[in-house]
Amino acid sequence: MSLTAVPPAAWFSVPFRDRGPLSALIMAAIDSPEAAFDAIPEAAAEAASRTPDAIHDGDLQLALFVLYGLAYGSFGPLGADVEWHPDLLRARAILEAVFEQHLRDRVSPPALPSQVTAGTMASTLFDLTAPTPGPSLARFVEKKATPEQIREMLILRSIYTLREADPHSWAIPRLTGRAKAALVEIQSDEYGGGRPERMHAVLYADAMRGAGLDDGYGTYLDRVPAVILAHQNVMSMFGLNRRLLGAVVGHLAAFEMTSSLPNRRYADGLRRAGFGTDVTAYFDEHVEADAVHEQIAGRDLAGGLAEDQPALAADILFGAAACLLMDDLVAEHALRAWESGASALRPAAEAS
Repeated sequence: MSLTAVPPAAWFSVPFRDRGPLSALIMAAIDSPEAAFDAIPEAAAEAASRTPDAIHDGDLQLALFVLYGLAYGSFGPLGADVEWHPDLLRARAILEAVFEQHLRDRVSPPALPSQVTAGTMASTLFDLTAPTPGPSLARFVEKKATPEQIREMLILRSIYTLREADPHSWAIPRLTGRAKAALVEIQSDEYGGGRPERMHAVLYADAMRGAGLDDGYGTYLDRVPAVILAHQNVMSMFGLNRRLLGAVVGHLAAFEMTSSLPNRRYADGLRRAGFGTDVTAYFDEHVEADAVHEQIAGRDLAGGLAEDQPALAADILFGAAACLLMDDLVAEHALRAWESGASALRPAAEAS
């Protein structure tokens, strides 16, 4: 299939384009009710076999993002009638296998505690996620970022944060007891505690509008690099696969345990750059909320699951380490660009 023959997909508020033969094939098939899907698994296998780095492979990551999007009703009218098509599920499994292996090759989870209990798992996670000195995206935003760089940061984060909490929520029906109650408590706060205007995704949309950006989901999909899609896809892969229950729990635990202090820095940086409370409210909300969430996530969610199902302990630590890796890769991408005077977004010409 010629890439030039594939029109932009229009599932979100702004059309977006493929990033290679596999994403072009998948997007065209989903967009056409007459299209066949039988060639897609073979194309996925070819893409998986040729990629030297699945995490930074734009074609592979966009393909996975679109395939995962079939499961998210909140991602718009994205082929709901083919959500369970066996050829698409086969293609997804092929791409997940190479992506997961690349992740496992890159991360270095800590050793399991000699006795796996809620307390020892929590202690291991708190040690793993302890703040470290040196450059960080939050410190850069706090001290140096220009208003334009802050807008870029908001765009980079929008692929996850405009749908905040959704990938981790897939774990709720798969948990029981203490871990389930802990996850529901965390997610209830994420979804505003029954107040739609306090949902964290809504607060983030408010922040984007306050910064002069479009808050429509997927508006900036063409502009974000592959590592941002990979950051979202890690969560979807962990959440949508029951065999990775430990990983999604570990990911959320690390996510919450590394949130409060950076969000304080982000909020201070936004105020320094002249943004108002309509932009800073999202970040201020997370300073207090995540200081509480980190304790629940570490001790009751991850710790409770590890104590109840010790066989999942290794994957809990893998998921936590994968969370830290992806956060580091996103930060490295943005800092490398900004410190060299470049944009952290894909050039508009590349995205057209």
